[in-house]
Amino acid sequence: MLDAAIRQWGGQADLWVFGYASLIWRPEFESSEERFATLHGYHRALKMWSRVNRGTPALPGLVFGLLSGGSCKGMAYRLPREHVHDALSALWAREMPNGVYDPKWLRCRTAQGDIKALAFTLSRRSPNHTGVLSEDHYRQIFSSACGRYGTTRDYAQLTYDKLRTLGIDDQALGRLLQLAGH
Repeated sequence: MLDAAIRQWGGQADLWVFGYASLIWRPEFESSEERFATLHGYHRALKMWSRVNRGTPALPGLVFGLLSGGSCKGMAYRLPREHVHDALSALWAREMPNGVYDPKWLRCRTAQGDIKALAFTLSRRSPNHTGVLSEDHYRQIFSSACGRYGTTRDYAQLTYDKLRTLGIDDQALGRLLQLAGH
């Protein structure tokens, strides 16, 4: 999949990456430019099982995915062409260790004009998609799920806090965090 993404990029220009969750508070790559961006046709959703990073196989946690429908405000990061291979390899190791996302090149709107950015989407047909979860199930996950990088609750809170700092009001995430007692 990484090779396919590099081929689709083509190598002739800088590469853009769309960040909508942990990439906005922990990008782990250097960008030459950051822009507020809106992605139409997808929305941020805490609906992907995490059995390593934010949970365990016995008690899966949750991470965000981009699901089709709606829109999503986030950040677009420009990776300089000469650094793309190294940055993308590291990003792939982080985001795609088991191929759960569907990487896609999607048009994002920015104040400076539209860009095409690499975004990590989640198919509703994926075995990692949670489907509909009850409020009680979210409460249980927020109170108990913990993995290699910490708890689902902390991950969701860090994302929410950074979004708020950027002036992005994710009301759906705010409601989920209220379930967690925040």
